[in-house]
Amino acid sequence: MAATSPFSRLFKSLFLKRLIAPWQNLDWILMAVTIALTALGSVAIRSVEMKSGGINWLQHAVTGAIGVAMALGIARFRYDLLLRWRWWIYGATNLSLIAVRLVGTTALGAERWISIGGFNVQPSEFAKVGLILTLAGMLHTETASTLPRLFQVLGVTLLPCALVFIQPSLGTTLVLICICLGVLYWGNAHPGWLLLLLSPLVAAILFNVYLPAWFAWVALMGYAAWCSLPWRVPSALGAVTVNLVSGGLGKAFWDVLQDYQKARITMFLNPEQDPMGGGYHLIQSRIAIGSGELWGKGLFQGTQTQLNFIPEQDTDFIFAAIGEEFGFIGSLLVLLGFWLVCLRLVRIAQGAKDNFGSLIAIGTLAIVLFQASVNIGMTIGLAPITGIPLPWLSYGRSAMLTNFLAIGLAQSVANNRQRIKF
Repeated sequence: MAATSPFSRLFKSLFLKRLIAPWQNLDWILMAVTIALTALGSVAIRSVEMKSGGINWLQHAVTGAIGVAMALGIARFRYDLLLRWRWWIYGATNLSLIAVRLVGTTALGAERWISIGGFNVQPSEFAKVGLILTLAGMLHTETASTLPRLFQVLGVTLLPCALVFIQPSLGTTLVLICICLGVLYWGNAHPGWLLLLLSPLVAAILFNVYLPAWFAWVALMGYAAWCSLPWRVPSALGAVTVNLVSGGLGKAFWDVLQDYQKARITMFLNPEQDPMGGGYHLIQSRIAIGSGELWGKGLFQGTQTQLNFIPEQDTDFIFAAIGEEFGFIGSLLVLLGFWLVCLRLVRIAQGAKDNFGSLIAIGTLAIVLFQASVNIGMTIGLAPITGIPLPWLSYGRSAMLTNFLAIGLAQSVANNRQRIKF
């Protein structure tokens, strides 16, 4: 075989450099991990569909491939061009959520989908990215280091949260709140202010769980207000009053929730109280994960998985299938994958050339971290069952595209930064 000429080698080298030039600063570790998680999700979904012969695993893989192409396409362009469109994006986000109420498809007691060309689109998923871009644009030039700016951000967040909550979709509402808190924290809001924002919810829970802890919490919030807010005495008294009242308002808030939402919130504490009803999911999930032991039962060999003991195991409870068939080692690798995703997003935020890009990366981090923590927590009995999917692993086309859309924006931030070594 003839040796390759120096000219041919030079041509190939220049061609490859030109081919990858649009993505020369891309975070390839982040891209590789998200692709690996998507591939694992397809394999796990294929396993749970063995008996039924479903094709959700194939749709998951195809949607993932489209998501990867979309993320790479977005990464080529300058994210900062979206800054001027932030309010248009915010308006479109809220209009799509209103449209769900008018022409939405009803399923599982909630109106969450709009049917477009035979496909169901979930606007509440894309609202996550819309909120990130809006809040990042708001804090681009003026941070959240002042109370007026803090309340402006909260006001902007309130509308999409309310529209999603009344669908009803409690899990997605919590994700939007988490995005807001994450962006505020990275945007220089005082940590004490964020703690005070969450304090009424904690007070309402503690009041109905353990009164001594509730009293201690009320006192602690008074001290937090004293240290972090102006007009110390009125602020401390106000914080104490709000937390005292919140205990009594807990029942009123509870009555607003749908019955299935109430069951999801309380059942994780003692699923054995209704083993054939609300606690069935969690009991079967814990049995599956525990039976996987160290190395797992093997692909397509899980008894709980193959015999369909776990409802919704291709969506909300996909981690249970992974735990049973891949064991502790497989579950640990999944956790490591999410840790790497979060680490790379923090690095992108730190290396961004402006506040807008940095806050986009942190908003994406908030989505991934919160959803992964809650989903895995609920499958092992450490969190309520909220219907929050596991990013890139759970089946769901709108959720998959939203995740890759957010990653594409974060990759655009990385790709348009000054070249740095991570």
